[in-house]
Amino acid sequence: MRQRRREIIGRDNDVREVADTLCATGAAARVLLVTAGAGMGKTAVVEQAWRTATQAGVAVMRLGWEDGDAEDTADSIVVATGCGLVLADPDDCLLRLPTADRVRLGASARDGGVSGLSAFSNALAAAAGQMPFALIVDGVERMPRHLVDALGLLLRIFRPHGVPVVMAGRPLPAAAPGHAQLTAAADQVLELQPLRSADAATLVDTHVTRRFGRPAEPSLADAVSRALGTLAGNPRAVLSVLDTLDGQDLLELDGQMVLTRAEKDLRLTTEDAFLLGFGRPLASPEPEILKAAIVMARVLDHAEVHVDDVFRLAPSTGGRSLERTLERLVTDRILTADPQGSLSFAVPAFAAALRTLPSRCGVRVTSARLVTRLTDRLGAEATGRGYPRLADHVADAGPHLDDAVAVPLLLAAARADARTNWPRSARAYAAALHRLTPQDERTPGVLQEASGLSLRHGDHNGLLALGEPLFALLDTPPTEHTEDAGKPAGLSSIVAAWAWGALHEYRVPRTDDVRPRSGEPADPVHAAAELTALGSLYGIGPLTPRPETAARYTPNTDLEQRRMPLPSPAELQLVAAAVGGGTGLSRARQNLPPDAIGDQALEQLCHAAAYADLAGALAAVLGDRYIAASDGAAVQYGGMVRDYLAGNWEAALTAARRIEVRGRTHAAAGVPNLPRVLAAEIHCTRGDVKRAAAWLDLVPDSFDHPLAARARLAIRWWSGQRKDALEDAWHDVQRARKSGRLAGVERVLLRILLLNALEDVPKTVQHALEELETLYEEAATPMAHEALLLARGIAHHDADSVLTARRSIQRRGDVHLSVISSLCLNYTADDPRRWLTEARRNAYTLGMGRAFRTAVTRVAHLRGTPVPRLRQGQEELTELDIRLVRMVSDGATNRQIAAELACSQKTVERRLTRLFQRTGSRSRRELTAAWLNGGLPWPGTASGPYNPDDN
Repeated sequence: MRQRRREIIGRDNDVREVADTLCATGAAARVLLVTAGAGMGKTAVVEQAWRTATQAGVAVMRLGWEDGDAEDTADSIVVATGCGLVLADPDDCLLRLPTADRVRLGASARDGGVSGLSAFSNALAAAAGQMPFALIVDGVERMPRHLVDALGLLLRIFRPHGVPVVMAGRPLPAAAPGHAQLTAAADQVLELQPLRSADAATLVDTHVTRRFGRPAEPSLADAVSRALGTLAGNPRAVLSVLDTLDGQDLLELDGQMVLTRAEKDLRLTTEDAFLLGFGRPLASPEPEILKAAIVMARVLDHAEVHVDDVFRLAPSTGGRSLERTLERLVTDRILTADPQGSLSFAVPAFAAALRTLPSRCGVRVTSARLVTRLTDRLGAEATGRGYPRLADHVADAGPHLDDAVAVPLLLAAARADARTNWPRSARAYAAALHRLTPQDERTPGVLQEASGLSLRHGDHNGLLALGEPLFALLDTPPTEHTEDAGKPAGLSSIVAAWAWGALHEYRVPRTDDVRPRSGEPADPVHAAAELTALGSLYGIGPLTPRPETAARYTPNTDLEQRRMPLPSPAELQLVAAAVGGGTGLSRARQNLPPDAIGDQALEQLCHAAAYADLAGALAAVLGDRYIAASDGAAVQYGGMVRDYLAGNWEAALTAARRIEVRGRTHAAAGVPNLPRVLAAEIHCTRGDVKRAAAWLDLVPDSFDHPLAARARLAIRWWSGQRKDALEDAWHDVQRARKSGRLAGVERVLLRILLLNALEDVPKTVQHALEELETLYEEAATPMAHEALLLARGIAHHDADSVLTARRSIQRRGDVHLSVISSLCLNYTADDPRRWLTEARRNAYTLGMGRAFRTAVTRVAHLRGTPVPRLRQGQEELTELDIRLVRMVSDGATNRQIAAELACSQKTVERRLTRLFQRTGSRSRRELTAAWLNGGLPWPGTASGPYNPDDN
């Protein structure tokens, strides 16, 4: 039992409870039963408590049984009770007893039976009077029945006085032989609970850090918990899933390991699958149960299965046998059924492990057999209408089902599910289109229905999936059945829907992919070109001119079309005009009804355009009509922008990592340059230029959006390339203005002005101010006005202008720019101390780093005021503290730190607790952030102003 020592996470209270029992010798001795399912860590808890009790001076011995754990007890057996129980003393504790007591203990059980147990108990009690010791009995669920009886008799009838006993084992059914008497013999039962979510996340982080040298991104722990289902919080299950991951399954971003494997493919190891999934530690499951579980795992990976369907999956099997098998799978908690009868695996990672095992039963053959049993009796269309869930089985059957059966069933199922289960309906449409030929008269209509369904539900991946059959249809000359569908009211709307989906995945819907059908006008090309041009203005692909079109608003009388999120030409023009602002935006607004968009929505549109937030811009214009899937790249980036403006920068960086992983692993995803740029901006503002540059290196130099220009300026400036950074920034500004993409340029100009004001270069400051004035005349957006007011405040020492800008900024909720406005007031206000303190406080919340500290220090020196300290009572960090912080930031565990500092883990825990209290940090992550951002009280900074050059 005494195995390699390892860190125990989330079990402090349990270890303390067991250790207290082992230490409570004498009159306070009691019997404790520790129970937990497989993999819950009961042995680790008992081992840790054993060590704790030994350090407290209590001798701990093990009561086992003959042939139970030979490798652990062979060299340490000193007493046999005569009833099969043996006393093991791995730490030679009995050597401390007088010789007479050892002889009495050894001779106590020679007679065996009840008298032997009585003599053994008396000898133990007598020995306990000479030396306090405790007994541990592990694995009681594996004990043979006669040994359980002997142990129960020893603990209930012949209980040795003064000797505490801790039993550990898996919970057994109440009816199990001997189980009741062991439970009755215990004074207390301690049942180990699953780890809390935070503790499970710590276990994931610790394991990943140990294996890969980098901490885990928080979403990895969430993915593991979802994959484990009912086993979430089981330590062995968590580690088992992590052990199946390799370097290709994890991607390092921002110094964290991010999961790239699909969540449904997270699995237990094969060894742990039998132990944890089947719950059978000693024997393999019955062959029929295993076979059925593998088949169900494969089938459920592709399609929904109800309880009633199971009896159609294997028609050659007897009904009663199949019913027993299904009952076993459910009662053993391998499968669960929802109120509607839909089956699923209680532990998805177990199902993923089963799918790796060989099976003689093919999924496609099984699905085809399930479908044909109904279609032979009811017909294809009737089956599809009555059993729409079979559409997934039809899709999986592939060539094992004839198109004449599959297509009518799929279309009937898709139409039946369109209102109640649209994702399944979309899959059915896609499967039908995969079988239909471009010449089939049903193809255009099915494309129209499928695109409308996906549009109504924001299913952009579904829209992109229509590309292959759509392009095949466009390449095919029209027939008498399809020529009407090729008119503008038909294919052009499908092409527009496909391009709409591409934009939301950051894919460029190139018009080269859309070719007009023979003898038709190029209307489909025009539909895609308009959206392609719009996407290019919002950073999706190279800048593309927008085709000329009439953009006057025309009311749509079609109720179905009015519910669609696709913008009208006038709405498209408004979203595009927001990038340039000024008169173009005013004209575009006049093309809409007066009540189509209010002032607040228009302001939101301008803000979204400044950050190239296409989803935010469309939501501002379309309102409730705008529906988009939450996992799409454009929608996730919109959330990232909102988090950035609100100051939730950790959430924004998490979104950037998720979008990046999606871009590398999702077949439909495009290139996420904008999230990369915003992540670089955050890191640079925090002073981590290295990570900022790593994000920006992923962005090609040809990407010329103002947001990228702003990030490049800061990164190159703080990397020491100030002259080149300034020249390139001016070039980017001129290029953006020439292309008419003005939104966001004001922040580039404001950054140029602030950096040069910091370096006291009045000529460049004045030049930037003049450019901002010109820009505001052209764009006239709220953000351009805010930037102009801040610039005037700096250039002319005009505090009123800065205060006006600050009020607008705070109303809009831009936390970062609010900090900049506070810094500007430090420079312009009569009494800068209030603004200096406020700026530092808010900047600390954001984690702003070197650039901000430099600005604060120089402004404070310029105004002759000291740099305020956020924590007056903070003590300076010692050299040992700094060493400890460095190791924490490198991801070292308490054990590794203890080995490095040559101290105990308890000492490390105490030092970290004091360090958290002194720095105001609540976790290792916050301590690391404070270390990276310069927010810690380094030696020499507690009594004087902070000098950023010291670092």
